[in-house]
Amino acid sequence: MTTPDPHVAEAGCGQRLRSAREAANLSVHDVAARLKMPVRVVQSLEAEDWSRLGAPVFVRGQLRSYARLLGLATAPVHAASGVAPIQPTKLEPRTFTPPMQRMAEQFARRAVYIVITAALAIPVWVAMRTHFALPMQSSSSGLEAPESPADDMAATLPGIESRPTPVAASMAPVKPRAGAQADGMVLRFSGESWIRVTAPDGRVLEETVLQADDVRQYARGEVGGIVIGNAGAAEVRHQGRVQDLSSFQRANVARFTVSSDGSLQAATQ
Repeated sequence: MTTPDPHVAEAGCGQRLRSAREAANLSVHDVAARLKMPVRVVQSLEAEDWSRLGAPVFVRGQLRSYARLLGLATAPVHAASGVAPIQPTKLEPRTFTPPMQRMAEQFARRAVYIVITAALAIPVWVAMRTHFALPMQSSSSGLEAPESPADDMAATLPGIESRPTPVAASMAPVKPRAGAQADGMVLRFSGESWIRVTAPDGRVLEETVLQADDVRQYARGEVGGIVIGNAGAAEVRHQGRVQDLSSFQRANVARFTVSSDGSLQAATQ
């Protein structure tokens, strides 16, 4: 048996797979054909040679497919392999804001809003008040024009002064239009899966394990390539259309790239 990598503890998952395959009267080539994976991958799984299979997330996906084919429970096989699952990144706050400081910041934001509103409303109010206070002169007769309805009401009712309605500034955020990602890439998952998303320049945008009902959205031109483990639990919608991943799929792992014109192409392993 080939010695596994140092980060993988020795276990008997390879022997379990081999014994189950032999008990099912299947050859290595039979398994490779049914799982649509190279023969060398099947041999590496039985030899526990993880160095030929890539990242641990790929190893767990291939072990899951092999175990399900043979009717074995995937959890004991994963545990025997020693390959640890990828844990989602934990978000931890870097700073702690005391409650009094948060209240002071909220008060400061409200004060700024009030100041901005007053700065816009007061000049308008003063200008309109001055306009209504000035008498309107007739250019032809020189007679004083009749008072405005507002001035007439102010004169009729003591203590009531005609004032225009102040103008308030709105600081509400603009809501993004519906369908902003209609021309981009949308990934939806109905079961546990993992993804590795890279940008057109090769940078890794995301590599994590997702659960059922998780959704990922990417803008047009943001994605250069995608690898999806347990592809049967994933739905890929590109430019508003659901894509058929069968031509990109091997051993329940889909690999494809996004060309400059927006079309999907099978990725070379």
